[in-house]
Amino acid sequence: MKSLKLHFFFIFLLSIIIQSAYADRLKDMVSFAGIRSNQLMGYGIVVGLDGTGDSSLAVTLQSMQSTISQFGMNVDAGSLSGKNSAAVMITADLNPFTKVGQKIGVTVSSMGKAKSLRGGTLLMTPLKGADGKTYAIAQGNLAVGGFGVEGADGSSLSVNIPTVGTIANGATVERMVEAPFINSENFVMNLHQGDFTTANRITEEINKVFGPDVAKALDHTSISVRAPKDPSQKVSFMSLLENLEVDPASPIAKVVVNARTGTIVIGGDVRVTPAAVSHGSLTVKVNEDTNTTPGQTLFDDAGNVTQATAANTENNTEIKAGAETASAFVFDAGTSLADVVDAINAIGTTSSDLVAILEALRAAGALRAQMIII
Repeated sequence: MKSLKLHFFFIFLLSIIIQSAYADRLKDMVSFAGIRSNQLMGYGIVVGLDGTGDSSLAVTLQSMQSTISQFGMNVDAGSLSGKNSAAVMITADLNPFTKVGQKIGVTVSSMGKAKSLRGGTLLMTPLKGADGKTYAIAQGNLAVGGFGVEGADGSSLSVNIPTVGTIANGATVERMVEAPFINSENFVMNLHQGDFTTANRITEEINKVFGPDVAKALDHTSISVRAPKDPSQKVSFMSLLENLEVDPASPIAKVVVNARTGTIVIGGDVRVTPAAVSHGSLTVKVNEDTNTTPGQTLFDDAGNVTQATAANTENNTEIKAGAETASAFVFDAGTSLADVVDAINAIGTTSSDLVAILEALRAAGALRAQMIII
């Protein structure tokens, strides 16, 4: 009877959460400490290539020799050819709560002289974590999206990247990463973007739904939430918790400029104090030219040369300078983003002009925002 009441209580709370769908869900705003993926890496050999392998690369030949020796064969590395084989690195992500026997995808990348991994097969390779322990075993046929061709004259054509391939569900998990989820007395949520106001609002919303003192903000990034003692209730509790909706605080006013691409992003809370801006451009044009006067030769009645003058060369430089009409506009107190964009667009500026105007406003102390140049 007690468990039935608890079940209806959770349903009631869930209905409240669904009805208040006006903001962002917690699952989109936070990550839970201890619940994360782990990176795996391994070294292996890809075989079955159509002559696009590493050829005589020493590491490939040694790996082939080591692999063959496991089957009781003693082969000299010098007698092998790596033309159809390639040394590769394998990477994968082991998601949280992945159990032994489940499959995960892997990415295979050439580390030698191989020109393409198309048509290759990855031999059994252990994938290890940062602690050096084996967590999965990878093997299978590669799917390669790119290809490359070469002509007899040395010309070549490559589409996408033929030296990287993937194997969907290509690794079998052999060891599970222990997560502190079941045994934890508290869940710690970490905000993707730290903010004291958002952390406080999340704490208040959790305590309003689940009761007082259930959540406690630790700092502007982390919130600690008291978990149910019964392990069977933790999944239901987490389901309700991550679907809570909270209105996040407005972010810090920022202007982000990508100097390489000319991309400019202006936050909605950017304000400008009273300022006058005049923007124009000065054009200077220099033309260099050379004027040549040919020499003269004088002859007497007998046809003999009496006087000769050399050709004369003169430099002719023309300089023109002019300035376009400067466009001026005034920002009043508390000018918003829309006003800034409309005023700057009205004068027909380019992205580089906009960057110059924003930097000048920041230097004058009139731009109320952080300016980040990447």
